[in-house]
Amino acid sequence: MEATTTTTTMPAPRAGAPLRIGAAFWLQRTDWPSLRAALEAAEAAGFDDLWVDDHLLSDEGEPRDPKLESFTILAAAAALTSRARLGHLVAANTFRHPALVAKMIATIDQISGGRAILGLGAGWFELEHSVYGLDFGRSPGERIERLGEAVTIIRRLLDGERFDHAGRFYALRDASIAPLPIQPRLPILIGGSGPRRTLPLVARAADLWNAYGSPEAIAAAGTRLDEACRLVGRDPGAIEWTATLDVVIRPTVDEAEAAHAAVVERHRPQPDEVALDLGGPPEVVAAGLRRYAAVG
Repeated sequence: MEATTTTTTMPAPRAGAPLRIGAAFWLQRTDWPSLRAALEAAEAAGFDDLWVDDHLLSDEGEPRDPKLESFTILAAAAALTSRARLGHLVAANTFRHPALVAKMIATIDQISGGRAILGLGAGWFELEHSVYGLDFGRSPGERIERLGEAVTIIRRLLDGERFDHAGRFYALRDASIAPLPIQPRLPILIGGSGPRRTLPLVARAADLWNAYGSPEAIAAAGTRLDEACRLVGRDPGAIEWTATLDVVIRPTVDEAEAAHAAVVERHRPQPDEVALDLGGPPEVVAAGLRRYAAVG
């Protein structure tokens, strides 16, 4: 099991705002007792947020290796923990009907006492769709359009509306959910930095935005996001920024790099996820995190 830290800021003022530190767990090649112990240890250590990924096959290494299902694990984590926020990085919109997703995350919010975050993405791993007979769509653009329609439906259901919907991808009749989430506005996170479709969707519909990359790269994408917010009349400060980083704390940088190399050897991540973002003693890691805090 691989643990990745996620750093997030609170809403505006963006620069210099309090930093939150989360632990993200990829759910392949592990079992529930091991994962339960890791979740308990992370909350006891003071992590602010606990995240899980969402795949039906392993997206790292051998696809047929064991993989736990994310909503089930998140519900178990909700009952197991008492303080940390809980969410997805990120749930694939292509796996489940949005009305079912709204019902599931509202239930997790009830179990957790109001700590759930719904992280959503358009879906990208074609193999798991063909294996399980799921519609992958014709293109990334189509999947993002489908995500946009799904987010609209989910938001309305979570906010307590009862409505009909006839769209390009989904149809609902007299739809509502009960019980509603405990949170008056259960937050939705959307991941990605595509300027043409993803960032405009984040501007319209997200409460949190997840990005990868250096502080400079995230700041540049964030500038485009702020502009997209202004185009739809939304306060850019209403969106909490999050960044996913691979972090290893060890007494020296060399020891951190060796530990990370062992993780890469075991999990064989995607080529763009191999690099160690921050590693070494606590003061070195803290200095690196401050660079992210400085850009929001």
